[in-house]
Amino acid sequence: MFRHILSDFDLTREEDVEILDLSEKIKLRPGKYGDALEGRTLIMLFELPSLRTRISFEAGMTQLGGHAIFYGVEGGGFTRSETLEDGVKVLSRYGDCIMARVLKQEAMERIGAAATVPVINGMTERYHPCQNLADLLTIREKKGRLEGLRIAYVGDGGCNTANSTMIGCASVGMDVTVVCPDNPKYSPDPEIVAKVEERSGRSVTVSHDPAAGVEGADVIYTDVWVSAGMEEEKAERMKAFPPYQVNAELVSHAKPDCIVMHCLPAHRGLEITSEVMDSPWSVVIDQAENRMHAQKGLLFWLLKK
Repeated sequence: MFRHILSDFDLTREEDVEILDLSEKIKLRPGKYGDALEGRTLIMLFELPSLRTRISFEAGMTQLGGHAIFYGVEGGGFTRSETLEDGVKVLSRYGDCIMARVLKQEAMERIGAAATVPVINGMTERYHPCQNLADLLTIREKKGRLEGLRIAYVGDGGCNTANSTMIGCASVGMDVTVVCPDNPKYSPDPEIVAKVEERSGRSVTVSHDPAAGVEGADVIYTDVWVSAGMEEEKAERMKAFPPYQVNAELVSHAKPDCIVMHCLPAHRGLEITSEVMDSPWSVVIDQAENRMHAQKGLLFWLLKK
């Protein structure tokens, strides 16, 4: 029976750890897994352009001995006015797995409902599960553990990366604080918070005070202030978020051995300063590399399980 990963909620704590363990093994011994997915094909559907998602998946699949095919679905449809469902049903006959990066979670759910092979959420406006797997792999590498660590997500608490951070990090036993403006639009969705807390047994803290919010944090995480599809809100967002910039002064309130993360692309001088991006605190490039390794672990787990 195949599995879909349409959101972070589709993985249990035990499965998260299993995938992280597998990702680590593949990263440390790539030669051993060089033909692990030989003869397998990954079909990649992109409604949004991407540097890291496309190349990390394509490189990862190639390094496992498989093959990846890119197809753009700008506007959410297929050629000749074909429905999304019809296209996905056909693609399920051509490939062994589908990875989709689309604007709306609704489209991701439709892809999952139509597919007869595993579907991976490569990003929607609501969730970014592959990013969180890479984040967890990075944190575990740098800190040696996940359980009991404290992560402070600073910026837009209502975005997809914040949602996946809450779900995934709480699931593996981390304490999560979302540091964001005092505005429902930029705060975590109460329904997601409630589901995270019920599922993990851990509370999600929301703080509107940047310094207090990162105090004692092992990890500080930020993302862009204007995500894809939010361009019309740019002027409003540029007024709300400057107090939540991750700079050296803010990081000084966290633990001395704190690490700083950003899922990229970064707008230096806005959500994060170059001083922090290029500092010993930053693990941003290692984090970006781990997109490929975590996705290799996920692909292996889905296709060889």
